Amino acid sequence: MFHEFRDLISELKTSDRYFQGLFEKHNALDQKIKNMEARLEPGTPDEVELLKKKKLAIKDELYALLQKISLSRVRT
Repeated sequence: MFHEFRDLISELKTSDRYFQGLFEKHNALDQKIKNMEARLEPGTPDEVELLKKKKLAIKDELYALLQKISLSRVRT
């Protein structure tokens, strides 16, 4: 995910609690979706779809944060 920000992601995962929390939540949702689709966990198609939407919203927020931080570093 976001290979162009790989170094920044590594940095933020250890230095920014908010980013770290979002990143962990995204990964947890991803795993839950995979488990539901593999029928390792119960879940209806509607539940899976809702989780995918939540995961995408978090991914969008992560991307926006990465862009903002990256851009602010270029300017300074």
